[in-house]
Amino acid sequence: MSASHNALFNQYEHEVRRLNRLVEVSLALNSTLELRPLLTIIMDHAAEITGAESASVMLYDRKTDQLRFVAATTQSPVTKELLNIPVPLENSIAGTILREDRAIVVDDVSTDPRHYRKADDQSGFDTRSLLGVPMRSKDHIIGVLEAVNKIQGGWTEDDQRSLLVLASQAAIAIQNAQMMEQLQRAFNELDQLDKLKNDFIAIASHELRTPLSVILGYATFLKEEAQGEVGAHASAVLNSALRMRNLIEDMTNLRYLKLGEAELKREHLPLAALFQAAQNDVQALAQAKGHNLQVETPDVSVVVVVDRVKFGMALTNLLNNAIKFTPSGGQIRLTYNLKPGSVWIIVQDTGVGIPQDQLEKIFEEFHQVEDHMTRRHGGMGLGLSIARALVEAHSGRIWAESQGPNHGSTFFINLPLPR
Repeated sequence: MSASHNALFNQYEHEVRRLNRLVEVSLALNSTLELRPLLTIIMDHAAEITGAESASVMLYDRKTDQLRFVAATTQSPVTKELLNIPVPLENSIAGTILREDRAIVVDDVSTDPRHYRKADDQSGFDTRSLLGVPMRSKDHIIGVLEAVNKIQGGWTEDDQRSLLVLASQAAIAIQNAQMMEQLQRAFNELDQLDKLKNDFIAIASHELRTPLSVILGYATFLKEEAQGEVGAHASAVLNSALRMRNLIEDMTNLRYLKLGEAELKREHLPLAALFQAAQNDVQALAQAKGHNLQVETPDVSVVVVVDRVKFGMALTNLLNNAIKFTPSGGQIRLTYNLKPGSVWIIVQDTGVGIPQDQLEKIFEEFHQVEDHMTRRHGGMGLGLSIARALVEAHSGRIWAESQGPNHGSTFFINLPLPR
């Protein structure tokens, strides 16, 4: 093989290795959306591909109209010092690259007046030669990628082409990583706001329940004992207190609008304890509306594995729903039936009933059988949808039965028993 053929073959082999290396770099850049590891990949590969001692990334800061070092080669001992040094757009090689949107090759920076020597002075790094290219993403430049101090010989056309390709890949990867960081920050802020909201709702609803129970008790007593104008005032107080109770229940329900099974803190509990807690929670409300609330006491051997607070909320919501939609003096029953492998919890009322075509829709969020502009019973229509979410999170099933308007309703929860 002639010398010219050997040279051509070596050139071809070198080009193939260079392209393969860029493909490997591209795969590496696409392997992460975290900015710090991404910058490390860019630095190490930029220095390796161009045969340089070091490499750095400077991103454009629109607020200060300057370039800022965001990363330098991991082997460099001056990385931390560089990251604190801003680079002006005027009177600097990097600024010229950014402003003129072109690559710049400098084999001896000591002869170039544009070299920003303050960076070397402050960091202690000795820049002798430099190859810099713009980092362009779509139609704008986001920064500058530099390879510093060629180890052997001078910068080549291959070095420049390779760095330009790497800069284009890096610009897209950096912007994607920055967008991901922004999304993560926004998500964390929303998560924090959501936690504050839930904490506020929990504290407010808890603190309001006790004084409201006292108000309901006294208003009920006054309504029964007082006559004439005083009785009318007592009725107005009682009705306002009932509306307040509905509002508190809606506030509490908002905490459980979206619930996953992983959020449950399960424990073995007697069903009787859950029934007793639910009865205590709604007793004052039932008395205020003149209902007869009957709660069957389950056998102590009936034990379920549930989250005490969240499953208790499901029971309370069903009882609140029955109380709300049952006219004064009605009957409310909480009972149960044991089935093979499960227990059926039953809430039965003598209330307004449910049309057949509404038996599934009543479990939808914000749905009530009444028109939202004329509804008489108040509330946002979240109670039953929350109850369904809580029951299903416990691997249970909930449904309703009714013979139609003015024939009452019966709600069932089918809850698996522990093996």
